[in-house]
Amino acid sequence: MCSAKDRMQLWHDQSHRYHTELLDFKKLTAEAMDGLKNEHGMMFKDLEGAAARVDRVEREMDYVETQTSPRACANKADKVVEQGAWGLEESRGGEEEEDWQELHSRVTDCVEIISGIRSVKILKRVGSPKGMWTRDSRSSRVYVFNGTSGDSIYQFNSVQDFSRSFGVNGSRQIRLPSDWSGPGSAVYNGYLYYIQEEADADVQVVKYDLLSGSVMDTAMFPVESQATVYSLNPETVADLAADSEGLWLLYATSSDEPNIHLAKMDPDTLDIEQIWDTRCPRENAEAAFVVCGTVYVVYNTRMASRSRIQCLFDVNDMVVSEEAPLIYFPRRYGAHTSLKYSPEEKQLYGWDDGYQIIYRLSMKRKLLV
Repeated sequence: MCSAKDRMQLWHDQSHRYHTELLDFKKLTAEAMDGLKNEHGMMFKDLEGAAARVDRVEREMDYVETQTSPRACANKADKVVEQGAWGLEESRGGEEEEDWQELHSRVTDCVEIISGIRSVKILKRVGSPKGMWTRDSRSSRVYVFNGTSGDSIYQFNSVQDFSRSFGVNGSRQIRLPSDWSGPGSAVYNGYLYYIQEEADADVQVVKYDLLSGSVMDTAMFPVESQATVYSLNPETVADLAADSEGLWLLYATSSDEPNIHLAKMDPDTLDIEQIWDTRCPRENAEAAFVVCGTVYVVYNTRMASRSRIQCLFDVNDMVVSEEAPLIYFPRRYGAHTSLKYSPEEKQLYGWDDGYQIIYRLSMKRKLLV
């Protein structure tokens, strides 16, 4: 009996000791958690302060770059080829060369050039690191191309609807009759223009009616061999661009061609009206866009850094090197997969590492006007 009482007392003493140790452990744990919370709060404040300092440094860098950066390269349009131009050139007989040059001296009537980036708005993050989004100026609808290929796109009624949506919920999914290849599509006056590339087949430009849901026309790609237009985005087989002057095509004639070529296309028939060698190199190019007949090529590095407009080409030869600033994009995430220009808003719709970004542009008149 005494032995049982002794065992019960021993058990009681051990239980009391364990309970006391558990209370002490809980107290120590609570103190440690409080310390971690305090350290986390201090670290978060330090990170906020560092982020504010980084933003301030970036703004100062943007200012210094706009004040002291070298000029971008502005190339002249001295290499123009007209579709069917050989027959036309033979038929002009004794006409003077000056008359022939005057016929093609003005391709567009727009007289504006980009002078800088006014503001940046990071709208949201949807989808893959690479993709494209753009706005149809005629209807204000927004179209999202997730990834670098597929047979579906997403349509929103406005930029506001897209910004308020959760992912692509609430959109109209449009199933295309064939796959689009690369983030180089364009939407212009209610039509979708996209690149179709299939194995062991020619590359084509497809014109698709977004209202009726039918293919209106296709055109063969004007290249000798398949090549990508930007070395930093090899998925971009070619880049279709739309501005106030119409539809343009940026491409490379072959994998050995060092420069980006530009073609003016008839948006109704997809006929190629004129072709230029921009002499803007494909190497280290990540994207490009067209404003008023001027091509702006954006460059970066393979380890993504600050995107910059470093080469300009004006089809009317009205931009001189003295007015071509080296424009830097604010450093955000990685590198642009696509940049699409909206002439009515004077904005760029960019896709950067899955983020959808809007750049508002500052414009000025060309000096030679």
